[in-house]
Amino acid sequence: MNLMLNILLNVFIAFFIGSILIGLQRKIMARIQGRPGPPVIQHLLHTLKFFIKESAFPKTAAMPFYVAITAMLFVIWVAAVIDGPVTEGSLLLIFAIYTIQKIGEHNAGSSSGSPYGKMSCVRAVYSAAAEVPLFAVLIIIYLKAGTMNISSIVNYQSIHGPLLFTIPLAAIMFFVLILSKSQYSPFAITKGKDIVSGYETEHFGLLRGYLMISESIAWYMLLWVFLTVFLGPLSLPVYLIGMIVLSAIVAFINAVTPILNPNHSVMMQVSFAFIGIAGSIVLLMI
Repeated sequence: MNLMLNILLNVFIAFFIGSILIGLQRKIMARIQGRPGPPVIQHLLHTLKFFIKESAFPKTAAMPFYVAITAMLFVIWVAAVIDGPVTEGSLLLIFAIYTIQKIGEHNAGSSSGSPYGKMSCVRAVYSAAAEVPLFAVLIIIYLKAGTMNISSIVNYQSIHGPLLFTIPLAAIMFFVLILSKSQYSPFAITKGKDIVSGYETEHFGLLRGYLMISESIAWYMLLWVFLTVFLGPLSLPVYLIGMIVLSAIVAFINAVTPILNPNHSVMMQVSFAFIGIAGSIVLLMI
């Protein structure tokens, strides 16, 4: 298949499936909480709706950076799709993209001039202090598989079995990282109800549409990386089932837990990281 066509197809799949999975989360959460909830396709419809709505730019916005940051967030997750499903390249690069995304969250909030955006950008930096230790999962994967190349990790698992069963604490660490990116997560301090929509509060129309596309692709990619790195070579139906199961688990956790305040959120994630790192090292030594 032509490389460009392959990229476009995978980006579309990531956006479409990611949007449906986010909608599925909201539906499951609503049912658990005794509400009917929105349709599963609601997130997808909202994303498309913003592309036909008028764009508005606050007077306090730092132009043109306010506009450019939305394009940057979209481009970096497209790059993640290219490095992931398209080429099965470097796992390290995908985590670098995730780090850049945290910078994007900060700048999206600070560029709007909104007090809600500014509070969100401060929390984005604060939350990074908790999420960075979770990146130690990379070291554990490297120590076990001896490589950071995604295709090589898949090949390793085809011979030695899924890493999920040999380094389970590392898988839990990565799952906590996925949970922190869920919109209604107890760790979602950058979009807490006390700051409206966080760094997205002042983005409207086309700009909000690009942000929502980025969210959908990001959710798909995090699930894809988890399934690929910890379960190995999978068929498309198994990928879809795995993503649905993971999204359902996240939805259940979100439905029964409150959003933590920033201090508690960071401390809990750091605690998970410490237990995961220490425990994984012990398991590797046994």
